[in-house]
Formats: sequence, structure tokens, C-alpha cells
Amino acid sequence: MSLQGVISRANNIWLPPPDLSVSEWADEFRRLPPEASAEPGYWTTSRAPYQKAMMDAVSSRGVERVVMMTAAQIGKTELLLNVIGYFIDKEPSPILMMQPTLEMGEAFSKDRLSTMLRDTPCLHGKVKDPRARDSGNTLLHKTFPGGHITIAGANSPASLASRPIRILLCDEVDRYPVSAGTEGDPLTLAMKRTANFWNRKIVFVSTPTMKGASRIEKEYELSDMSEWEVPCPKCGKYQALDWENVIYRDKTEPVMRCQHCGHEGSNSEWQAGQYMGRWNASNPDSSIRGFHVNALSSPWVTWSEIVRQYVEAENKGVEALKVWRNTVLGLPWEDMTGALEPESLDLHREEYPAEVPGGVFVLTAGVDVQDDRLECEILGHGRRNETWGIEYRVFYGDPGLPELWLELDAYLSRTWRHESGREILVSCVCIDSAGHHTEDVYRYCKPRKRRNIFAIVGRGTFGMPPVSKPSLNNRYHLPLFKLGVSTIKGDLYMRLQAEKGAGGYCHFPFDRENGHRGYDNVYFSGLVSERMVIKRVRGQETVTWEPRKRHIRNEPLDCRVYALGALGIFNPDMERLARKFEGNTQTEKGTPPPAMKKSSGGTRRLMLRRGLRL
Repeated sequence: MSLQGVISRANNIWLPPPDLSVSEWADEFRRLPPEASAEPGYWTTSRAPYQKAMMDAVSSRGVERVVMMTAAQIGKTELLLNVIGYFIDKEPSPILMMQPTLEMGEAFSKDRLSTMLRDTPCLHGKVKDPRARDSGNTLLHKTFPGGHITIAGANSPASLASRPIRILLCDEVDRYPVSAGTEGDPLTLAMKRTANFWNRKIVFVSTPTMKGASRIEKEYELSDMSEWEVPCPKCGKYQALDWENVIYRDKTEPVMRCQHCGHEGSNSEWQAGQYMGRWNASNPDSSIRGFHVNALSSPWVTWSEIVRQYVEAENKGVEALKVWRNTVLGLPWEDMTGALEPESLDLHREEYPAEVPGGVFVLTAGVDVQDDRLECEILGHGRRNETWGIEYRVFYGDPGLPELWLELDAYLSRTWRHESGREILVSCVCIDSAGHHTEDVYRYCKPRKRRNIFAIVGRGTFGMPPVSKPSLNNRYHLPLFKLGVSTIKGDLYMRLQAEKGAGGYCHFPFDRENGHRGYDNVYFSGLVSERMVIKRVRGQETVTWEPRKRHIRNEPLDCRVYALGALGIFNPDMERLARKFEGNTQTEKGTPPPAMKKSSGGTRRLMLRRGLRL
């Protein structure tokens, strides 16, 4: 290298940084790659004006911590890339970019970071070609003059190993595990690595999850809590674009009602005022900059699309509404399980016209095993996640003796008279194997896997998917499914609060001739016997479930959870089944039952397509 080149490199490292903000750097130098952007080419901050203050807060000399609690469609990943590019180019520093998992970190490096380094001219040559010898450029660690960037996974203690960091960027912090292995909270571990820098920068970015357990919500509430506001197109008064003010029923295009003058303006009218938008802090005394903006301000998604997503989520049920609120409004979901009383479920009772009402297209069952009995619920499923309780039965006896299992087997093998005139079978069964009779459950399920009768074990880990891939690692080599019972319970309790006609509504029978079919007051007390509680585990809030009253048994809740898990395992094509039932065509003897969607993992080979029967 020439003497002039050495001097130029030294100047870039040691001279004070230029008076240039992140947004100004992005407008001048950043290029968006075609494979990672819907609008490739020159970066323009004015395309989404709310982004300017969010980026510039990171380069502000008086700000150490920045919090962004946002929707999923506001360009936050590009904001983080602009911050990385700025510090590589203008303030070379050691940088740590932390993703929820190491796999997500690898994807970020390959798909987003590498393309920015390739297509942004001012970054050419600063990070060497990974194919060059001693380039210092690997997938998860890249060096440049005056600094380096490390990409880490919050689930990987090794990727958080000790290395001094000045710039800490934490993406999707609400998806981080409570602990990185056995090392503790990954955010705390990462922040400790910035302790040596007086001019450190810490950035937390995420869509929120559950109120009270959301990391990003907690950090945002410590900040100045800035909301993005725009002026009304008629009266000019500033306000946040709140979903509560969106009017879309019986209109060809959604409109936003001004909370001051009542003017109903279209998406394009309100978007025209974005360039005059401003951030309004409700806690201005805080030294932490915090930003909240939802998808209604985004130029990349229309209000019509947001309404369509909402209506779709409303039809699917409360779990989909929770995701919509988190990712579109950028707001945490508030738990209401503590307010659910068994008396409120009396309104869900109704007289069925047959054993199985017409809205039901699939039956599943959940079985709980106790020392002196088996408890079982038959549950009907229809469109939009609606459910119908069909029957709740208790089989008294010793689960260690075959007679009790034969009685259960006869019950699970029986047919149920559908309103259409058909007879319908139970399509999938989940039996809890985590109690004192694990071997008995395995012996019963092993020869019946082709009838979709499966042993399961519940896992209460917060955020775990409802159904995980089956394991064969047991002495009977039978498929053992893990159910995310905390997730299923949260979804169930939200369904129990849904109004009639809404997605996810829960129906219960009231039969004047044959009684309540097991759905008595004891059942309803057991169904709502637990409540969601936010607890600190290893220094981090997480969700657990606890009994509301000690003397109330929770078997009805467990059976309902297992029956819902059985639907997830069976994974039917509900629309196809609905057409089959509603067509009111009798299934001829020997005709295969309706086809189902392919199941995840290796379970397709285990699935007997059960359904209709003469």
C-alpha cells in the first residue's frame, strides 16, 4: 500500500467523525439491492419520513439507548442496515448484531448484510471478499479498518462470548429466549460487552408480544415514549393514526376519522401529510429515545390491505387477532384470562339439532389419565376455528388394568350422528402420557397409531408452537408428540371470550332430553381453573399458568387442550370437508374419506384418513 493510502486509512480511523447523521449518510450513499428490496436503487428517507428521527437518534451524541417498538411493515431491518453501514463507513467501531437465533443471524448475514456491502459503493473494499486469504470475512464475523461486526444468536452462548462492543443492535428482542443456554438473559450478556465504551450505542428493535411479558414494551415504557403523528388533512391538528379511528364497514375504501374535527379522510389524503409528520414524546424527561409507529403510517402497505388482514384474522380467531395486533399495530396483546368466570360460559350453551351439529366437519378427542380414572372430551371443529363440545365422559377404574382401556377404546371407536344424516368418527386422539401410567398409555397407543391415537406430553414453555414434530425416542418406538400447552391455553381462553358469530367461538350443548352431556358446572369450573401469570424467571418476565383456586380440578381444561392439539396433528383441509358435508352427498361404502392437508414432519405416513362413515 502507498504512503498516501496508509495516511488516508489512518485518517478514517483516528480523525473525529464527520458531522453527518445516519439518515444523511443513507440518502447520500446507501443503495438497495434488487433481491432484498421491493424498491431497489437509491435510498430515500423521505419515502417514509418517520424513519429519519429513528435513525438519527442512533448517531446523536447525546443518546446512548434507542428503543423501537414497531409494526412489522415499517422498514426496521433497513434502518438497522443503515446504522451498520454508517458506522462501518464513518465511525468504524466494533459492532454486535444480535438476532433471536443463530440461524436467523446467518440468514441476515447472507441475505441482507452481504447484499448491502456489495451494492453500496462507499463500503466497497472496507470488508474484504470472503474468498480472499486472511480476509477476516466469515458468515458471522466481518472485519473492516477500525472495527468489526459480529452476528450472534440470542440462543447461542458461544456467539455471545466475551468481545468488547461499542454498537449493540438487538433485533426482534421479544423473540429472544429467557436464557442463552445456562448463561442467563442474552440481552444482559450482550449489554455487558459494551461496558468499556463511554460512547456506546444500544438499540432495541421488535414487534411486541404479550403485555407484561414483552421485553420491548418494558424498554419502551422507560423511554421518552414518542408516537408518530400527522396532521389532519382538513383541520391540520396532529394525531397518531390509531386503528380505533379507521372506518371500513360498508365503504369501498377505508377512511380515518379525525379525532378533533371528525373529517373522514382516505389513505392517500392522510399519507400526503406524512412529510409534515412529527414525533410526540409523552415522557420527555427520559434520556432514552423510544419510538412507536404502526403499519397505518407505512407507505408499503395500504389501509385496504390492513383491513383485509384484520377481517381475515377476525375470521380465523383470537390467536390470529393477537398476531395482527402485534405485527400490524405494533402493540402488545393484553391478557384477559383472569376476568373469565365459569358463569359467563352459560351463555354458550345451546340445544343441538343432532349429536353433532351441522357446523362440525371434524371430531377429535383429548384424554387425561388420573390414578383412578380416565377423562375424555369429544370436540367438534368447523370453519374459522369454531368448536362444539360434543360430550365429556369420565371412565372410573384402574388405568393399570386393560379393562378400563377397552372401555375407552369402545368409546373412541363409536360413530356419532351428524345433522346431515351421516355418521362421523373421531379423526384423531391425544392421550396424556406424563402421569403415573406412562407405560399403560404407550401400550394402548402403540397398536392404534393408524387410527391416529397418539401419546402426548405437554410442555409449558412460553412461545412454544402448539404441536411439535413427534419423537420416536422411547422404548415402544411410537410417535410421541409434544404439545405447547401454554400456547394452546392462551388461544383457548381468548376463544372462550369471543362473541357468538366471531371466529373461534366455543359452543356447548344443552340437551333437554339427554341432559348436559357432561358439561355441568363442575366442567366449566375446571375449564377456566387456571389463569395466566407473568413471572420473573432468571431476571426476565415470562408467562406461566397457575390454578385460580386450589380445590378446583383442571382435567376439563387439559382434555380440551389435548383435543385442540389433536386437530393440529391431524391438520385437515377444513374447506374441502365443509364442501363434502354441505354437498349432502352420502358416502358410498368403500369410498375413501375426504382428503386432508399434508401434515408436518413424518406424520403423513401415520395418518389414516378417517372421517365419514355409513
